[in-house]
Amino acid sequence: MARKITIAPYSGPAGGWGSIKSVSRYLDSEGILATGPLALRKQNKPEGFACVSCAWAKPVPSHPAEFCENGAKATAWELTRKRVTPSFFAEHTVSELKTWSDHDLEAIGRLTTPLRYNAQTDKYEAVDWTEAFASIGRELAAIRDIDPKRTVFYASGRASLETSYMYQLLARLYGNNNLPDSSNMCHESTSVGLAESIGVPVGTVVLDDFKSADALFFFGQNVGSNSPRMLHQLQEASDRGATIVSFNPLKERGLERFVNPQNPVQMLTQHETRISREYYQVRPGGDISVVIGMCKWLFEADAKAQAENRQPVLDHTFIAEHTHGMEEFRAFAEAQDWADLERETGLTRAQIERAAAIYAAAPAAMVVYGMGITQHKLGVEAVQMLVNLALLRGNIGRPGAGICPVRGHSNVQGQRTVGIAEKPELVPLDRLEELYQFKAPREKGTTTVEACEGIINGTIDAFIGLGGNFLRAVPDHGPMEEHWPKMRLTVQIATKLNRGQLFCGKTAFLLPCLGRIEYDRQATGKQVVTVEDSTAVIHQSRAINEPASPDLLSEPRIVAEIAKATLPPNPNVPWDQWVGDYSLVRDAIERTWPEMFRDFNQRIKKPEGFRRPIAASHRQWKTKTGKANFKVPSALGGSFDDGKDPDVLRLITLRSNDQFNTTVYGYHDRFRGVEGTRDVLFLNGEDMARFGIADGSTVALETVADDGVPRRLGGLRAIKYDMPKGSCGGYYPECNVLIPVYQHAGKSHVPAAKSVPVRIVPA
Repeated sequence: MARKITIAPYSGPAGGWGSIKSVSRYLDSEGILATGPLALRKQNKPEGFACVSCAWAKPVPSHPAEFCENGAKATAWELTRKRVTPSFFAEHTVSELKTWSDHDLEAIGRLTTPLRYNAQTDKYEAVDWTEAFASIGRELAAIRDIDPKRTVFYASGRASLETSYMYQLLARLYGNNNLPDSSNMCHESTSVGLAESIGVPVGTVVLDDFKSADALFFFGQNVGSNSPRMLHQLQEASDRGATIVSFNPLKERGLERFVNPQNPVQMLTQHETRISREYYQVRPGGDISVVIGMCKWLFEADAKAQAENRQPVLDHTFIAEHTHGMEEFRAFAEAQDWADLERETGLTRAQIERAAAIYAAAPAAMVVYGMGITQHKLGVEAVQMLVNLALLRGNIGRPGAGICPVRGHSNVQGQRTVGIAEKPELVPLDRLEELYQFKAPREKGTTTVEACEGIINGTIDAFIGLGGNFLRAVPDHGPMEEHWPKMRLTVQIATKLNRGQLFCGKTAFLLPCLGRIEYDRQATGKQVVTVEDSTAVIHQSRAINEPASPDLLSEPRIVAEIAKATLPPNPNVPWDQWVGDYSLVRDAIERTWPEMFRDFNQRIKKPEGFRRPIAASHRQWKTKTGKANFKVPSALGGSFDDGKDPDVLRLITLRSNDQFNTTVYGYHDRFRGVEGTRDVLFLNGEDMARFGIADGSTVALETVADDGVPRRLGGLRAIKYDMPKGSCGGYYPECNVLIPVYQHAGKSHVPAAKSVPVRIVPA
């Protein structure tokens, strides 16, 4: 059915009645308008379930409603009354379903039955669980006999700590470290950059730091759509006088103004809280130069202060005691020309100096960032530049200060904590060998990008997907969709149908699992699971709803059955006992990481959970130098184009506030004023005039690349939008077709999705 398309600016704030109406609409569309609010009361509460979407921290005591608009949509999406039974697949071929949109595929409801793809009929058909596991086991064992490295074990970010631990053990018992995950597509630049700079792969702040921060600096993070619950902390900070400064190419409504839906006075009066006091629309990839300019000003201001016998601007005591490499970085920053920095950032010197002065005046400052920093060619170096800024004034390891990467999916950080990692040095392999009496693989595994390359060049024969929508989330949709069916085996563990599952290996299974909100009844009764949030706090999650189908299995059970069907017997690995009692898995996690997970089963009973040790939060630096390291960037800009060709634009892939990751809940991007379509291209007005493009006209994009592979996306409606000249924006995952696999961040291999060099071509 054709949708009415409306393009009109939205004048409302984040939150407010717009949020209330949106949540109500989705509860109604999923048939849970009456029961949904009862479920939402338990969301992100100590006695309830952890949200299945974002990983933002959970305050104790909690707010009356500890869910956001997108979190409510995620819950409604999982609790929907709609079901996808074998009769649906009997009526639709896979080829036909490929013509459906991402939204329409997931909107048909919950999967209910294990399915196997029949290439003769081009349909998914019901299969018995026992038969499915036996077939998967035979294929995996046969591939392992050839070369275990030809199998990939991918994990999305929503699997629990218990499932993730079992899954990583399955991969290593199988014989490889091929454990790419969704971190590889978003915050691996954080994991690499922070580890080199401050000795930990995660942020240093906790929720209480928001209560005492004097200033908060945001870089490339859209709080209104990606982590709206943080708006509570930002509103409180703004109300008590903290200064919030934002750097982002687009003005995102959540960083501009907010009406708290839980505040009756604000809702009745529509009184808005101003979030950002300063908002700088930096050019895509220009963040490195922004921070260099700020540091350059700080060095000059400090030198002047000392010459005039005033209070120093820099924290010299902290720098001397806790850091390494400052003088080299200082020489680099002072040598940069302001004209170069202005060109790279799209900002003026006065704007950058204004931001630096605010930073210098704040006794305690926090640096918050998202994928607008990590998904660039120099994503790792951009992360390290933010650390440099924090180190200059001792803003790590004290109240109200620190570095705060905002993670995406609900347990994406936690699964890394318990071994989902392609890098063997990040996992206590000696301890795993001791516990389970096997020879652990020591060769580095594949990242997400390397898995894509292996699928394209034919060196990967099998793909096991623990959740997610891998084929849509990754770059280069064209080559990936072409080569995916050449694999010998593909297995997708999921709650809903998505486009990635419609591309099937020679043997292909779609295995439906319980959702986190659903009762997981095993031999010892209802089970609880655990997850880790963005601040490294680990919480338990308790289900509240009956399963969507009696034929669903839990993720731990599915992992265990695949392991038993594939691997030689190992009496040291109690798969069945673990499935029967998840507390035994937690005991195993504690035995593997005794310091980190001491008294695991007891500590998760606390309403606030517990935080795993983060050394840098206590100014302990587990780096090669034994100190926090200043890093010198290799270049001023972070894109794959040099910025000299005026016809090359930098494309930013964006998420609507009506989606989370690849899941598209609907076609109402309220904050950007786009309804009824996702086929749009946001453009700067001056660029539109320069190219002769009328507002509302149809255009196409082509990628600027030198590998001979054509990458084109057409049918895009041009929309005049407030964004820097030389840039454009389009929705993810549709625009991933334009991102070459090889255009990724150095060291981290994160796809460079926030500054893709493109040209506008005739539609």
